[in-house]
Amino acid sequence: MSIRQLTYGDVRIGELLPWDVCGENGALLVRRGYVPTSSSQLDSLVARGFIDDPDHAAELAARVEPPSVVRLLNTAAAQLAPLLQGLTGGMGADGLAGVAALVSQAVDVNPEVAVAAILHNQGAPYAVRHPIDTAVVALIVARAVKRPADEQESMLRAALTMNVGMPALPEQQGALSDAERALVRTHPQRGVALLRQAGVHDAVWLASVQSHHENEDGSGYPDGLAADAIAAPAKLVALADRYCARISRRAWCKPVLPNAALRDILLEARHALDAQLGAVLIRELGIYPVGTYVRLLNGEIAVVARKGVNSTTPHVQSIIGPRGARLDVFLQRDTRGDLSAIREVLDAGQVDAVFRMEQVWGREAAG
Repeated sequence: MSIRQLTYGDVRIGELLPWDVCGENGALLVRRGYVPTSSSQLDSLVARGFIDDPDHAAELAARVEPPSVVRLLNTAAAQLAPLLQGLTGGMGADGLAGVAALVSQAVDVNPEVAVAAILHNQGAPYAVRHPIDTAVVALIVARAVKRPADEQESMLRAALTMNVGMPALPEQQGALSDAERALVRTHPQRGVALLRQAGVHDAVWLASVQSHHENEDGSGYPDGLAADAIAAPAKLVALADRYCARISRRAWCKPVLPNAALRDILLEARHALDAQLGAVLIRELGIYPVGTYVRLLNGEIAVVARKGVNSTTPHVQSIIGPRGARLDVFLQRDTRGDLSAIREVLDAGQVDAVFRMEQVWGREAAG
């Protein structure tokens, strides 16, 4: 007999359960063939359910594709959108635990693919995509510095809801008016108020939303907190928020190259951001984060596929040859080699090639 707890990878909304699901005490919760129809039902099953059918589980594992980071993150985005709308409309925060679990599972499967998805999986609207990207990066850094698991969970939910109080501003070019800027600067307090109204009492979650725009030198908002007065989870959310915002496509501003965004983070660590956490971010992502487009000394254009031995020499896959022809078969390159060394970083507009993430990162990046 082999009993294990149900996971989010075992069950999906709208699909038949292939096992009887029991509680921890052995009492039957639902029978085989049950179909969960909502995220709250799924959350309840995963929180309470255990299964016992190793033969069937092995058969299922042989038939089902391995978990895909991209699918997990896209599912998280699809579930988060109505939840955020519900929060602004006075509804509860039920379901956010499931979204946070999907993000956590995506990072569990492959953190490098999760980082690449920030650059190459930008189909969802920015207001939904950006919190998920922020949650990914914040979780990677939180794990690197070994923050407690319960704190990481609260931080994830804070990242997902950090902008729930943001006013709906038109996505257009140009600077904000003074009135719009004043509204933006009050969105942390409005977000906390909406979360409290939704029944959220988690102090770490609320404090992280309240303080994710505070600066180390006290120049941030809304409370002008400084240094140790800003809790670690809020610092992690702030760090990830600023990095992800810089590298994302938005209607009103051009994205910054990933290496330039990290350089800006390093400069901001002198006054706005926690210097130690900024250094960890750069260590975890590398000077050339996974997903970055680069030109090699041999003239090929490549995409960073995974981290290398050190932060300056990642492994890449060339997608365009030295004469500008798209490659039918991508070529793996080790940038420690003389001719395969990185010459410059490119933005997407400089790369005349379209590819599916699965071509570079395999089935863990399947859409």
